[in-house]
Amino acid sequence: MRRVAMVGAGMTQFGELFHLGMKDMLPMAISEAIDSVDKGFDRTDIQAVWFGNLIPSDGFSTGIVADYCGLLDVPVSRLENACATGNDAVRHGFMAVAGGHYDVVLVVGADKVRETPSSTTFWEWAALTRDSAWDFPLGLIAPSNFALHSNRWLYESGNTREHLAMVAVKNHHNGVSNPKAQLRTEITIEQVLNAPIIADPFGLYDCCPQSDGAAAVLLVAEHLADKYTDKPVWVRGAGLGLDRVMHAQKPDLTTFPATVKAAKMAYAQAGLTAKDIHVAEVHDCFTGVELIDYEDLGFCEKFGAGKMIESGEASVGGRLPTNPSGGLKAKGHPPGATGVAQCLEIYQQLRGEAHNQVEGAVNGLTHNIGGPTAAGAVVVLSSQKG
Repeated sequence: MRRVAMVGAGMTQFGELFHLGMKDMLPMAISEAIDSVDKGFDRTDIQAVWFGNLIPSDGFSTGIVADYCGLLDVPVSRLENACATGNDAVRHGFMAVAGGHYDVVLVVGADKVRETPSSTTFWEWAALTRDSAWDFPLGLIAPSNFALHSNRWLYESGNTREHLAMVAVKNHHNGVSNPKAQLRTEITIEQVLNAPIIADPFGLYDCCPQSDGAAAVLLVAEHLADKYTDKPVWVRGAGLGLDRVMHAQKPDLTTFPATVKAAKMAYAQAGLTAKDIHVAEVHDCFTGVELIDYEDLGFCEKFGAGKMIESGEASVGGRLPTNPSGGLKAKGHPPGATGVAQCLEIYQQLRGEAHNQVEGAVNGLTHNIGGPTAAGAVVVLSSQKG
């Protein structure tokens, strides 16, 4: 494979963007990515586009990207893989450049979750990310779906709801200094534990917000990297894993096999291991999910995530700072954009430009888990070519 460099990245504010539609958000994110390129970037250099989008809105989605973003002369492909959509879109762009099909590609992700044309549309897309024949009619939408995993993990690991609350407090603290984050407020352990229950063990502060937003990154072949920047970030590996859809068929609820498979693939491509990662953006749609992620990604031993969060190892300044952007929990979660925005955060971290900078970071990782915990995507980035 050819080496692939990330040379630019941009995103909108994440939040309740009722005043913005897809035709507004997409050009904003793409223009910021283009403007961020150190030595300048001509939009006509883009040879192909991958668009991560879970919920089509404003009409024909790929046509909107082409028409409203000045990309009418290049192929635009829409990709959907539940909440793993963003990182999977980056994986597709990476493979296209690494395989020699294109030299310069744009990956953009966007969604509008806070407003949909009707309540019917909301339930339609919610069902699309679950087993709609059995699990969804029984009420296994996102909170109850992930609550099953977290309750079983708490039971078998001996960890407590206080450990879940520590995740929320950490990520809210990180989000305060991120100007693009949706929730920029400090919270306390007591607030988390005393909040109204959404789906046991999750209270209100254990759940990420629904968000609107867009994010974009530019990927180029190695021989063109110097044309755009003297500080490229290299996409060293990208993996995708799948697992069973129905929860009744999952033999172990304390792990996400899709994450394990995706991480194994990405680490192998990168020639790195979990011990080589210095900073990570992981899927924390619910607090318990982040803790299971630590274990599945190899950041700690099985059932050791409680100790990792309690000791401060996952905080900025700790052994492996996780979600310095604020994560989905505070930054927000427009599914198609989330993984792309995670790549933006790691891109900035590895260039020394992040708001919550992790000193000395060389290797970073991004991760999503999607749908009924059935799709996992992992991307490994580095400031070193490898």
